[in-house]
Amino acid sequence: MELITTIRNVPDFPKKGIVFRDITTLLKNKEAFHRFIELMVERYKNERIDKVVGIESRGFIGGAALAYVLSAGFVPIRKPGKLPADKIRQEYQLEYGTDAIEIHRDAIGKGERVLLHDDLLATGGTILAACKLVEQLGGTIVGLSFLIELSFLQPRKRLSQYDIFSLISYDSE
Repeated sequence: MELITTIRNVPDFPKKGIVFRDITTLLKNKEAFHRFIELMVERYKNERIDKVVGIESRGFIGGAALAYVLSAGFVPIRKPGKLPADKIRQEYQLEYGTDAIEIHRDAIGKGERVLLHDDLLATGGTILAACKLVEQLGGTIVGLSFLIELSFLQPRKRLSQYDIFSLISYDSE
């Protein structure tokens, strides 16, 4: 099964000129969802992952499944105000303004091997902020995994120090 055929393209969402890559059509398809997780696990099964970090919110779906199959813990990175305990925060640039993400201070131990996962890699701003949080806590980043990469935005330039794995790549909007 070719996973790209299970992604729904929604033109002009959230604004005119943007094509939204909707993964809900992949997730509801049991063969496609299974294949997505199977391919990710195949890539990371020998990496001795201690924790999988998922980025809010669609990164939780694949990230939690990966953590389960890889016998790793799962750690959510969330938008501000969503985590209840002591946390650290990292701001990052958006096209217009800034945003931030947070992680619990006790989520990652020093030297733990961490895989970060999100559904989509666009410009790399969010995942780079997540990497900074993990590194601040002493984690060792094994890799960055994504279901979809918008390669036409050239996110790998910004993330050249990390090993990046994506299953689907779009070369144009």
